[in-house]
Amino acid sequence: MKTRNLGNNLIVSEIGLGCMGLSYSQPPFPSKDESIKFLKEAYKMGVNFFDTAEVYGPDTNEEIVGEALKEFRKDVIIATKFGFKFDENRKNIGLDSSRKAILKALEGSLKRLQTNYIDLYYQHRVDPNVPIEEVAQVMKELITQGKIKHWGLSEASASTIRRAHAICPVTVLQSEYSMFWREAESKVIPTLEELGIGLVPFSPLGRGFLTGAIKPGAVFPEGDFRNSIPRFNTPEYVEQNYKLVKYLEELSIKKQTTPAAIALGWLLAQKPWIVPIPGTKKIERLKQNLSGAEVKFTEKELKEIKQKLDNIEILGHRYSEETEKSIDK
Repeated sequence: MKTRNLGNNLIVSEIGLGCMGLSYSQPPFPSKDESIKFLKEAYKMGVNFFDTAEVYGPDTNEEIVGEALKEFRKDVIIATKFGFKFDENRKNIGLDSSRKAILKALEGSLKRLQTNYIDLYYQHRVDPNVPIEEVAQVMKELITQGKIKHWGLSEASASTIRRAHAICPVTVLQSEYSMFWREAESKVIPTLEELGIGLVPFSPLGRGFLTGAIKPGAVFPEGDFRNSIPRFNTPEYVEQNYKLVKYLEELSIKKQTTPAAIALGWLLAQKPWIVPIPGTKKIERLKQNLSGAEVKFTEKELKEIKQKLDNIEILGHRYSEETEKSIDK
């Protein structure tokens, strides 16, 4: 697989792998052994960019990633995240990006990932109680110490990105961006382009919606995060939004590929410094996703697609009201 350069010389495969779903948010989950085998296979297929987080589980996702990739450690880029606090039972009880919390989180992540450095360390959510300048200063120190190589932000606003970047250059912003959610195009992407920061879109397939697998009337398993999301739990929204899926299906027929590959190929065509991290648990889906790197569009096609996307109204928000409160704006 070809590579892309994110921000300050972070070289990664054109398409990465979001590992969250292996143990968090979208049950049922494969066994640990199955997950490890899957990640090893992904590496053999050309993926070298793996995304996890302390909060996924918590802890279990990092343990899976660490065990699976330890034999390839020098050849892979591991991204993980800090920013949540936990009670004595390891239950997530809110945000905490204080220096003490960051250092504690890092030591735990290093142990679980079976490594002595993190390639890319994200603040998972902006903590309104800790100035971003303080967080950036801690990141600068950790980079100097060699404990992390790069740092990034997740779901941060353009103004927060600027403030952080002024203290310690930000390599990557991770944020939701897809044909299903294009808000980043207004302020965030122009800011990233100006500052030379890479973009790693999570949920590039709209949490599975853009694959065509989630049809009107679909029911999610108990514990599935999508049950709380308005655009998934409101039937009339799903019905309207499915117009986008039908359009993707039309494009996939023309290009002789899958809707997922179209959606990922479109993202890659937006900027040369965008690297999506679709998540999946199945090798067959992974193959489909990676084929997105082979999908090419002419300038005329991209213009036509933009016009079409602009004219398809997407209904419902991407988060519940409670989750929305943690998003930096």
